[in-house]
Amino acid sequence: MAKVVQFQQVGGPEVLEVVEVDAPTPGPGQLAVSVEAAGVNPVDRKLRSGIRPLPGDGPWRTGSDGAGIVLAVGEGVDGFREGDPVAFFGAVGAYATDVVLDADRVFLRPAGVSAAQGAALGIPAGTAYQALRSLGIREDDTLLIHGGSGAVGQAAIQFAVLFGAHVIATTSDARADRVRDLGAEPVRYGDGLTGRVLDAAPDGVSAILDCAGADGVLETSIELLDDKSRIATIVIGAKADELGLRAFAGGSAKPLTPQQLAWRAEAMPVALALMAAGYFDVELGAQFSLDEAGAAQTANDSGAPGKLLIAP
Repeated sequence: MAKVVQFQQVGGPEVLEVVEVDAPTPGPGQLAVSVEAAGVNPVDRKLRSGIRPLPGDGPWRTGSDGAGIVLAVGEGVDGFREGDPVAFFGAVGAYATDVVLDADRVFLRPAGVSAAQGAALGIPAGTAYQALRSLGIREDDTLLIHGGSGAVGQAAIQFAVLFGAHVIATTSDARADRVRDLGAEPVRYGDGLTGRVLDAAPDGVSAILDCAGADGVLETSIELLDDKSRIATIVIGAKADELGLRAFAGGSAKPLTPQQLAWRAEAMPVALALMAAGYFDVELGAQFSLDEAGAAQTANDSGAPGKLLIAP
């Protein structure tokens, strides 16, 4: 038997329940993975609460990113063996003891990369990498990231620095050191942001990525940069659509393109390799049990520092 977190109706964290199900068996092209850690992402709470639409009828399982050990290899799958340490993205129900996934969503976890680190990558690293590739970030860019201390913001800082860009990132005073350590110039968010950004970049910025979704952040971005094709949000897509800015999911009516989806998948092996080589880092936060999944989502929504994880 396996345990999974599911919900049968949308609502608050109390709708989440842990149930026992038959241990999953991989079909052709799939892997069964024993989950050691699952990443908690903002979209988990948005789906559970009905902010984002859910597919079909319930019950629905929650969580998409994770890491663990290969339990079984389905027919036609090469390159994996039972016992391999792996990280994955795009699962249906990663808050679980066991999960079955298509093999193209599972990646070998290099030596030195823990399950917690691997589980922290999927959505944050994939979103950041795709957004920067879509914006065409280069070494001649000065990039402004709104929300630099969050999981996606931290990943975006590191990728952009590796791409050679000069990075400015908004943050609170309490989180400024973390942003600075990752290679960005921290700028305090709030009133007067435009002036502080221009103090940090007297020649202006050439690209902007919003990972925060705060009130007025897109309007401030337009004040700072005339080229709307190089302003994007991952959070408030509907508003970006209205303003003629770019949005990568985040509630936008425009779906991700096949190329953008491919970049999100490509980010996993890239981030895993960089992490193993010491060039990419994730800030780990608190860990919660399956029974505490609701508390984990509430803490994530409240801005708890570091990447929150479910440890089955």
